[in-house]
Amino acid sequence: MTESKAEQKPASEKKGKSKYDYSNGPPPLNINLAWCKACNICIALCPAQVFEPDRDGKPVLARGEDCNQCAICWVHCPDFAITSNYK
Repeated sequence: MTESKAEQKPASEKKGKSKYDYSNGPPPLNINLAWCKACNICIALCPAQVFEPDRDGKPVLARGEDCNQCAICWVHCPDFAITSNYK
């Protein structure tokens, strides 16, 4: 029974974490804060909840490792302030 526990996947793979590895490269998203008007559409629509607002209400990539590159944030951004570094 101990052998089956050793062969189990790590907890990060069980929880449905992102299939992308951002540990050795740039963050998954680029946010141009000069273009952003703090509408918070990206924060509201993100299914992985990777954004948090800063003190001005603009999005900050707080949990980039959870980003799954679904494209919802950059497609719905009215200011074109969000771009992907991977797609």
